[in-house]
Amino acid sequence: MSVQLDEVNGPVKEEGNQTNVIQQKIPITVGKGSLIFEILLWVLGIIPGIVFLFMKIGAQNHFEQLQQQIQASASQIDNFLVQKDTILRNCAKLLDKSVDLDKETMVKIAEARGGNRLSDEDRNEVYAKLDSVQNAINVAFENYPNLEAHHTIQEAMDKADYLSREITAARELYNDKILQRNTDIFKWPTNQIVAAKNKYTTRIPFSASQEVKKRADEETYF
Repeated sequence: MSVQLDEVNGPVKEEGNQTNVIQQKIPITVGKGSLIFEILLWVLGIIPGIVFLFMKIGAQNHFEQLQQQIQASASQIDNFLVQKDTILRNCAKLLDKSVDLDKETMVKIAEARGGNRLSDEDRNEVYAKLDSVQNAINVAFENYPNLEAHHTIQEAMDKADYLSREITAARELYNDKILQRNTDIFKWPTNQIVAAKNKYTTRIPFSASQEVKKRADEETYF
């Protein structure tokens, strides 16, 4: 008899669970069974072998199209990150505060501004840094409510908030494509054989930083 879950009587974990994205790329591999399967198709006749060959070509085209879609989504995120970086720097100047970005992050932002696509890991890091800067500027802004540039800063921070929402939407689209790719490459036989031959790995989705998660858990709205 299977054990039934009882959401009324427990057991429950009142403090909840914090979930995290595992930062690990899994290489796609196939065993000898896949090789035997392909050989067997040709042994059975030229038609099964040719049919499977065309299926593999179709799978390859599918992965290449997915890659282009992922690239487009990633580029959109990078573009929003660059715009947000510019706005936050302008806000910092108006507040006479320096943006606390380390040299490495500034280099990555400069590369994105120059048209180079950030890696999955760099994109997560830059987003976390910019989010931290935005929070710091918000705190500084609240401490100077009578600034002459109040409206200018408020408009800029509103734009930063808007870009944050756009980044969130772009992240969802990006992660959807990553999920589709990570799911499709494990579909045996055609997709997995093609993925293994091309030495594909799973891709890491865009994730929130620990700082953002902590702030969301602690945030109050009253």
